[in-house]
Formats: sequence, C-alpha cells, structure tokens
Amino acid sequence: MKQLTIAALLMSITCSLLAQKPEYKTVRAEKFRPRDGIGNVMQKIAAGQEVTVAYLGGSITAADGWRPQTTAWLTHQYPKAKFKEIHAAIGGTGSDLGVFRVGFDVLQHNPDLLFVEFAVNDGGAQPENIWKSMEGIVRQTWKKNAKTDIMFVYTIHSGMTNDLVKGDCPRSASAMELLADYYKIPSINFALEITQLLTADKLVFKASEKPSGDRIWFANDDCHPREEGHRIYTAMLAQYIPAMATSKPIDHAQQLKGCFIEDNLENAKMLPITAKMLTGSWTSLAATNSLQKSFGSRMGQLWESGTPGDKLRFTFKGSLAKVYDLVGPNGGKVKVTIDGKVTANSVARFDSYCTYHRIATLGAAANLDPAATHTVEIEILAEQPDRTILLPKMKSPDELKQPKYNGTCAWFSQLMLIGDLAE
Repeated sequence: MKQLTIAALLMSITCSLLAQKPEYKTVRAEKFRPRDGIGNVMQKIAAGQEVTVAYLGGSITAADGWRPQTTAWLTHQYPKAKFKEIHAAIGGTGSDLGVFRVGFDVLQHNPDLLFVEFAVNDGGAQPENIWKSMEGIVRQTWKKNAKTDIMFVYTIHSGMTNDLVKGDCPRSASAMELLADYYKIPSINFALEITQLLTADKLVFKASEKPSGDRIWFANDDCHPREEGHRIYTAMLAQYIPAMATSKPIDHAQQLKGCFIEDNLENAKMLPITAKMLTGSWTSLAATNSLQKSFGSRMGQLWESGTPGDKLRFTFKGSLAKVYDLVGPNGGKVKVTIDGKVTANSVARFDSYCTYHRIATLGAAANLDPAATHTVEIEILAEQPDRTILLPKMKSPDELKQPKYNGTCAWFSQLMLIGDLAE
C-alpha cells in the first residue's frame, strides 16, 4: 500500500513540475484524427475476446441512438468477439460531473474502450475548465487500467454551425482536440459531417426548416438527433473504427508522466454518504422505492428526508465538496455551512423543470485550502421553494395544488470530493 501511495505521489509531483499553462487556440475541424488509435481494443477483437465498451456523455449518448447502434455494429462487424456495453450517459450533464462519476459509472466495469461525448454540454464552459475535467477523466481511466483505449466524439448543437462552416471546431471541441493531441487520443467529429450535409442542402436541422424531398431531417430540436441523425453518427464510427485496425497496442501509463494542465481533476472522486453523516429522520430508500429504482444504478444508495432541521454533516481535507442529489417537484430548500460559517442561506432543490425528479449536484464548498480540514453541514429548511415558476408549463394554476408539489424533501447519495474524508 505504501508503494502505491509513493508512486501516486511521485506521479503527481512529476505532473506538477512538467505542466505548463496551455494556451487555447481554435483547432481546424477534421472528421477523423486517429492519433495513437485503439490498438489494445483491436488486439482483443482479433483474438475473439470479450470487449467492454463504455459510453460516457450527455443526453445525445443516453438516447436510443448511436450508442446502442454502435454496439450492434461492433457485434456484427466482429462476430468472433463478444461486446458488452456500459451505458454511462446522463442527459443535461457535462464533463464537470463526468469527471466525478467516471469511477462509479465506468471504471468499476473495467472498460476496454471508452467513448467520451461532452462537446455539446460543455459548450458554455471555459477551455480551462474543460481541460481540468476532461484531463481528469483521461488520467483516472489510465491510472485504473493503462490498457483502456479512449476515443473523443464531438456531437453538434445548431449554435455550433457558424464555426464549423468556417472549417473550425467550436470552442469546446477545440479545447478537447488540444487535449487529445497531448495524449494522442483518437477523435471523430460527427459535427463536421452534419455541417457539410447542411451546407450542401442535403440536410435540415429541425422541422422549422421545412424538411422536404430527400433531405435528411436531422433533429426535432437544436441538438437531439432523430433516428436519421443517429445513423449518420454510427456510420462515421463504422467508417473510422476499421481504419484503426492496424494501430499498435499501447501501455498508456507512459503518457501519464506529464500533464496538460497542472490543476486537472484526476483526484476527483465520489464516496457514498453513510448513516453516521446524517442526523434526524433520514430514510435509506428501499430497492422497491420508485426513486431508488429510477436512479440507484447511477447514484447508488439514496437517502431521503423531508423534515426541517435534518442534516448531512461531514469533515474532509481538500479543496472542493459537492453532493450528488436529486431535484424534484416536492424538493425543498437547504442551508449550507462550512467551518461554522453559513455560505448559502437558502438553496432550492427545485427549479423550473421540476415537474419530475432528476439528477443534480449541490455545490457545498469550493476553493478551500487543500491542506486544511473542513466541516460541511447541510440542513433542510422549513420554507418551500417558489413553485409558481412552473406555471408557464401548466394548463391551469390548479395543477400546482397536486400533492406532488408539496414538500421540503432532499435526496442525497454521494459526496463529490477533491480531497479525502477525515477520520
């Protein structure tokens, strides 16, 4: 154990010494950059072994589209091998959550190939923040298994077409390409193909653009492909994966000697919330509970309370802490206290989309002294959020009188830390 700790420490020190602040620049868009390829995967395919393929991304990857289509294509294309799919995509989330959940959702399944799709949901993020999260995903993956091959894929939002028409990657994809160059990770740019079809008048983005004739109707909105759109994504993978058939197997550990950005999030982690962290009437949801059934595979064990005054309290040494939680129609408000000081008086676990429950993160502590030990306390408040923000989505104000919109509930599952729990 000491040897592993010393090795990890030395790697961290080496990374800090070698890292230089990278400079962002726009990258010219190409449909395919093979770089070091996926030689480890191809070796296992050629040997007829089982290959585990994980898909980490947002709603475009979560859809019944290019993800299962790609798994089906791999199974058909390489019948001697056996393919196992790991669905690790969550709608509306970017690499800033992906870097914390990659261990739980992906790495515990020991993937041989990891697709990473966050270009759309990272569209509003600064390059430095994208680098921190995406590099954290890469380094965590290769620290777990240096033979896992990674591939970046770039999907599209209609707002990205202005850059792509000029032949440039949008900002998020440019940032990812610079990182991919550093680590020699292959990438496939779905977005460029869509833009070229759009420019050639062979495709319309959405229904308001009046699809007609043999033009492809790509999406129902600004980014989520219809079946035809997903087929284009899959066809590109079917074209470019075989092009990497001759790539050589690589031990990616050699690429961890330096790092792209010094303060990357390779040490991001999720740790389960335990009963001893909770005070009050918290309930560990049963496997038969509807919320546990819906979210347990992603979040692990959920704890629920709707009692004002109930608290989550933990102590950690590090710089950042969040809580992996839910927001929902009966969500309440919480108060956050760090080291005895109230930092957030009233944080709603409810918003204008909460006609249903969905995964969220509750920011608790950030930019703290990483060498110090900090105590975080989150308390449920008696006051309910303003639910009238839902009225524009409702046919009648009477809908807000439904019991499901009444409550002060909180649902917590995991701690998201840059640091470690204190004893």
